[in-house]
This record gives sequence, structure tokens and C-alpha cells, in this order.
Amino acid sequence: MAGTSSFVQKLGNSIKKVSESKSSSWWYNHHMRAASRAIFQRIPLVDFVLEVRDARIPVSSAYEQLRSFPSSSKKIIILNKMDLANNSNTKEWMAYFKEQNYVPYAINSHNKDNIKEFLNFLQAKVRDLRRNAHLSNTHTTSVMIVGIPNVGKSAFANSLHQIGRITAAEKGKLKQATVSPHPGETKNITSLKIASHPNIYILDTPGILPPKIVDIERSSKLALTGAIADSLFDQSELAQYFLSILNLSHEYKKWEKISGELELDKKVNQIMNDHTQDVVVRAVRQALFKDISAFKGNLDDEKDMVQLIEAQFTTLRKVFNVNSDSFEAANNIVAGKLINLYRTGRLGHYTLDSLQET
Repeated sequence: MAGTSSFVQKLGNSIKKVSESKSSSWWYNHHMRAASRAIFQRIPLVDFVLEVRDARIPVSSAYEQLRSFPSSSKKIIILNKMDLANNSNTKEWMAYFKEQNYVPYAINSHNKDNIKEFLNFLQAKVRDLRRNAHLSNTHTTSVMIVGIPNVGKSAFANSLHQIGRITAAEKGKLKQATVSPHPGETKNITSLKIASHPNIYILDTPGILPPKIVDIERSSKLALTGAIADSLFDQSELAQYFLSILNLSHEYKKWEKISGELELDKKVNQIMNDHTQDVVVRAVRQALFKDISAFKGNLDDEKDMVQLIEAQFTTLRKVFNVNSDSFEAANNIVAGKLINLYRTGRLGHYTLDSLQET
């Protein structure tokens, strides 16, 4: 979209510099290189591969290493974080992957019922495998979970493990995979049991990015959804990119019914410092709706979009109760809070990859 192109260019170029810098200790570091080799060696040996992608970016979050292996029924594409994506778009992407002869499954790894349904689906796949391959009853099925950083692999693995511990012997001390909101926290391949009779084990693996990402639009989407460490680029650039998407979407129109001015007494001012409070989220939605609705410029024009976003930053500094002598520092604080609200679904549900692009 024309209104977002300049923000994509700016953010994407910043990320590209980091990915090409040999001094970067995060991008494709020795942990990723070692894990990449280990995963590559094990993929042919497991019974199933669950490629976890972010439902908001079903193509941009693809795991590059699987390109070396032909598509087969042993690979299942998991569209995780479906609760943060546009529901209609997720259904369209599911249909698209099925047309391409993939096996897709959309999940929310924090929804127990959703995980139970997937576990039943996976067990049916295992039974088919055992029957078709004439495997013995003692055969242990291994399932490897792979994906880029921060798509929710470890949360998914833990949820399967918790739901799948069905026998008394397995209800002891819970072994868990490391879960963190920061990408790149999983360093080793972890084995977790998720079912008995027959035994099924999953292997949770570290998130791996390719050594370089040439496509700046893809890298911008990865940054916005949290696959790339926030410390590697300017948070204000990231927030500007998000606001350009919001301003061109229909999400803000859902906030029209939010009415009433907040009485900014001392108690409310204290609350406003915590951007996760419901009253603050409502105030943010209300303020953004007013700014976008009142704007008379052309949002397909870069200069007009920049003008609106500058006005929105000014508004959000007041809403978030940010006081700083440094204009840049204040904007970074606003940016951090805004991006957190986006990533937790408090500011709408967006699917950033479009089928038209594909």
C-alpha cells in the first residue's frame, strides 16, 4: 500500500543493516547456526514436522529451512496466534494452503479446547501413519516443532504437553519448554511427551531466521510481530509502521461507539502510566479514532500520512501520561507501549500478508 511504503522502506533498511552486520550478536548467531544444523539433520528422522507460523503473517513467517525438503503429508502448517489475526483472512489462508496440497491447522496455543482438538487431530494422523506403515505397537512417534523466533513454538509445545499427560504416571513434575516474549530464548532441542498408547513425543526447537532477509517488506512484518529482537532497531520506526497500517484499516472504525471523556483526576493519572489497564486501552482507542476520523488529508499520500502519525504521537503522549524532557525518549516510550498493545491484540486484529501478494 502506498501509504505504508515509506515506513516499510525505512524500517526494512534498518533491519537489513543489522542482518548484514558481522558485529550483531543476535542475528544468526552461533546458537542459531548450531541449532540449524541439528534441526536439518533430524527432520528426515521424525514422523511428523509441525511448522509453526504466525497467523498474522502466514507467508512471511515461513521456515526457510523446510524449502530443502519436499512437501509431504508428514508436514503440517500450524497457523498460531489466530486470536491476533483477522478471522476471515485466516480462513482464506487455510483454504489457500489446502489448495496447494498442504495440511494447515489454525490454533491459539493458549486455548485449551483448541489444543485438545489439535491433539485429537494429530493422534488420528499418527494412527493413520502406524496403519499405513505397519508400525509395531512399541513404536514411539516423534514430532518436531520448527519455526522462526517468537511464533509461539514453546507455548504450543507446553500446551500439548499439559493437555496430553493423560496417565497417572505422567502427572508428576511438569517438564516445560522455555517460553518468553523475546525472540531467540530457546537454545536447545527439548523433548516433551504429549500422549501414551501409543507414545508421542514432541521436539521443541530454537527459532531460526535465515542468515539474511533481502525482502524489506517481509523483514518489517517480522519486526512488527516480534520475530526480530526489538533492541536491533528504533521502536519509533516500528510504531510508525503500525500506525500507517492502522490508519488504512477498518479496525479503528469499530471504536466509534467508545464515548465519554475520561476524568483525569490523580487516580486516573496514576492508572494512565500502566498502558495495559482497560481504561487506558479505551482511551487509546478513543484518541486514535478521533485523530483518524478528523483527518482531512489523503492517507495514500506519504506526506499526509506522516502528518497524521505525528499528530497521533502527540495525542498518545498525553494519553499514556508520558512526560520527558527528551522528545525522542518520550516517543520511544509511546512506541513501546503502542507496540505492546498491538502485539497483545488490544488494538485490533490484523493479517499483514495478503493473498494478492502471494
